[in-house]
Amino acid sequence: MATTESSKPWRPFTSNCCSADNQTILGNFSRCRTSKSDFSKNIAPLPSFRRLSFSDLSRSSSIRINEDLAQSFGPDLYDFQLSELRAITQNFSANYMLGEGGFGTVHKGYVDENLRQGLKPQAVAVKLLDIEGLQGHREWLAEVILLGQLRHPHLVKLIGYCCEDEQRLLVYEFMARGSLENHLFKRPGISTSLPWGTRLNIAIGAAKGLAFLHGAENPVIYRDFKTSNILLHSDFTAKLSDFGLAKIGPEGSNTHVTTRVMGTYGYAAPEYVSTGHLTTKSDVYSFGVVLLEMLTGKRAVDKSRCKNEQNLVDWAKPYLNSSRRLRYIMDPRLGGQYSVRGAKQMSLLALQCISLNPKDRPKMTVVIQTLESLLEYKDMAISCGQWPVSSNSTKKTGLPSSAPNFRAQSRSSSVGVQNKKPNPAVPTPRKVV
Repeated sequence: MATTESSKPWRPFTSNCCSADNQTILGNFSRCRTSKSDFSKNIAPLPSFRRLSFSDLSRSSSIRINEDLAQSFGPDLYDFQLSELRAITQNFSANYMLGEGGFGTVHKGYVDENLRQGLKPQAVAVKLLDIEGLQGHREWLAEVILLGQLRHPHLVKLIGYCCEDEQRLLVYEFMARGSLENHLFKRPGISTSLPWGTRLNIAIGAAKGLAFLHGAENPVIYRDFKTSNILLHSDFTAKLSDFGLAKIGPEGSNTHVTTRVMGTYGYAAPEYVSTGHLTTKSDVYSFGVVLLEMLTGKRAVDKSRCKNEQNLVDWAKPYLNSSRRLRYIMDPRLGGQYSVRGAKQMSLLALQCISLNPKDRPKMTVVIQTLESLLEYKDMAISCGQWPVSSNSTKKTGLPSSAPNFRAQSRSSSVGVQNKKPNPAVPTPRKVV
């Protein structure tokens, strides 16, 4: 597998600042309709940005880095002092911790009107990066440079940064609902399941974020699209976060970027894992995996499940092109409160996204159009005979261990459903090679 980064010189926005030469594959798998004119409108004008060189900044002192970033971004980003961020997070207290990952920890803080002129009082999220070697700094710098230029309703807003001695911190807008991962997979304290309509709107929002990135003249490949990186505002607006692994896409006649494999196991496209060839279609594959998680309520990879169900893509594929089979793997927490037609179309879209051939995967603009068309469907499964009235043991049926037991319903109890014998057992899915 090729593991060398492109040697092209660094340029504003189309930088190689997210390269990963000093990370191992295993180390990273253990962690973590927009037009081009619309895209350009959302990039802040940075007339002096060309003097920024990633390679220079990587070797510069924190004072030099702050000077260059301040000259490049001006009032668009705030340069915070470490003491200020300690104060607003109670010295990064565990009581204020929002999450923890391979990047380090994230803490909630609150800024008042006295902290910075022009900065409105608000809750913020402070990411304290774990700086072990160069890569931690590189990921920090990648986020500052990328999010310092980009503004979009479905990208998390970067408010400021801190570069002081060896410390590297980022300050974002606070996302009150946390991550999609927490809501799908029962984080303690979250008792209710996401309704079907909310899931659909989240998928649309996340798709718009990806489409925005892919819509640049030099596309931005997100490279780590997953449920934990989709954050939710108080109104459940979805925003993409954590851009430390983002990569600028191929330029000119190039069809792909060759890079070390980085991301999260279960979400990474198979051709990227096997060859290191990265394209925007790699993100589309990851998006398809997230659609499957939203449909089934199961994680992309779960070693606690029985062997043939551990990898969600391999297990779910045989069920996706049949309405009769699909209902067996729908998230039981939805309780039948989902659109039958909508779920079918979403499953077919997911199947396209996770195609082994990248050329068969749709563009994100097409994904958005498809998902938005599902908003009109109101045929709830529970009201049209597609959901069981009771759930018994299914161990002898050959269905997934989590599948509900469907039984025949009379014509009078539902619309358009005739009496029929109980459905035969669906064959055990075979692993797709």
